[in-house]
Amino acid sequence: MLVAVLGIVSVTIGAAFIGLAVQKNTYVTNELRQQNVTVGLTKEQISDGQIVDNIQKAQIAAETIAKHLQNIAPTYNDLMALNPSGKYDPANPNDLKYTQGLNMENSFNIAVLSFGVIQETMATGIALIVIGIAVGTTGFMLFSLSKKEA
Repeated sequence: MLVAVLGIVSVTIGAAFIGLAVQKNTYVTNELRQQNVTVGLTKEQISDGQIVDNIQKAQIAAETIAKHLQNIAPTYNDLMALNPSGKYDPANPNDLKYTQGLNMENSFNIAVLSFGVIQETMATGIALIVIGIAVGTTGFMLFSLSKKEA
């Protein structure tokens, strides 16, 4: 009977994983939608009312911003080399533009990472449910067989 209980526990934990994944997916999607960002989208997507709100669009947005940053400086170190002091200067408009863009790029990269973790959590939940069903079914079958033999 213990095997059957372990199967039930596995299914329960799997369902919790899926529930958490759905909850976090909704949260990340809603947070992106509140920003109403269209960077990286085509004119057709924008005219259709689309915004950055999923893993693919967030990755495109991050890559687009990274390309825009290349117009200021190829890398952060190159940006610092352009400054007379060799250090970040918040009074320098190029430094501000670069770091604000870098902040946006990082935010979209974190969204991409978040969606990836959400997908992994969902897959883990599904795997736990499948394993739980297999283990639980085996446990119930063994329990039934042991009752017949007793």
